[in-house]
Amino acid sequence: MSVKFEPVLWNKSKWVYDAVLVGSIGTFLAGFLYIAPMITPHNEAVDAQIWRARAFGTCAYLLLTIILMIGPLARLDRRFLALLYNRRHAGVTTFFLATAHMLFILDWYFAFSQTPPVEALLSSNTSFGTFDGFPFEFLGILALLILAVMALTSHDFWLSFLGPRIWKNLHFMVYPAYVLATAHLVLGAWADQRTFGLGLLLAGAGVVAALHCAAALKERQILQRHAELAAEGWRKVGSPDEIQDKCAKVVIINDDERAAIFKFKGKLSAVSNACAHQNGPLGEGKIVYGCITCPWHGFSYRLADGTSPPPFKEKIPTYRLKLEGGTLFIHEQANPPGTYVEPIVLQGAS
Repeated sequence: MSVKFEPVLWNKSKWVYDAVLVGSIGTFLAGFLYIAPMITPHNEAVDAQIWRARAFGTCAYLLLTIILMIGPLARLDRRFLALLYNRRHAGVTTFFLATAHMLFILDWYFAFSQTPPVEALLSSNTSFGTFDGFPFEFLGILALLILAVMALTSHDFWLSFLGPRIWKNLHFMVYPAYVLATAHLVLGAWADQRTFGLGLLLAGAGVVAALHCAAALKERQILQRHAELAAEGWRKVGSPDEIQDKCAKVVIINDDERAAIFKFKGKLSAVSNACAHQNGPLGEGKIVYGCITCPWHGFSYRLADGTSPPPFKEKIPTYRLKLEGGTLFIHEQANPPGTYVEPIVLQGAS
């Protein structure tokens, strides 16, 4: 078996994203390690090693919270879509921060144990039947194991190897990991009788839940609207971004009818896919001098009205288009040949 690897192509946005990510983490850790101890009451002061453990653990939890905000934010506002792919970098970084948190804990609490540190951690408290003494460490370890699996499979190789469905279901485990991490945080604070920053972290969890509810509500409204449009004869096409400039996307209207949706200079128009000459596939043709040109015999048609430029008189049916919420629709009822339809002007088109 052979596997083809393709290098990750870095661009300016990726460098900026990672620079902001690393800079933000560095700033947070510096503030937690050097500023927070100065404003903490004297009776709550702890050793530096514990501060380091808390700093990395808190940073990992906050970063995981931000990661889970990106998905619903992108569904609520398309401007956040640029963060979706790059959030993998944040996910892998979260795993390393959480690992550092665990290592600081092991090094401080179990460094002089006669048994291996991890074994000592797992066997020191097994009071699963109580709330006050519940071994919250198990919850943190389970969350860390899930993050480890996700970090190891974050590369596009695993997306291709496992397939989109399995890979996506595997990475949905981030939600159980977040629940486990939240429970680990709350029970740990309860056992230690401290509330430093706990309210802020739990507020972040509440924001994550609220954003997902808002995104789900918006998607429900969108589905209802799509159902209304379908009842009116509008067929969903997809995103205009799927159509390249000077090219077409062919849409099936029914068993005997196809429409070709062309994009040209930031505008969309739809005509019949069949040439009036000998039913040539117009969707496979080029746009020459602003006209659709049939790939078979070169017959040309204007985009907006499906009419051949003078002195020719051939005409083809046109279709109405509708753009709602970034989704393109086409009406299944064709207009009479030569009917003018105002093109859809895409955002940013001149």
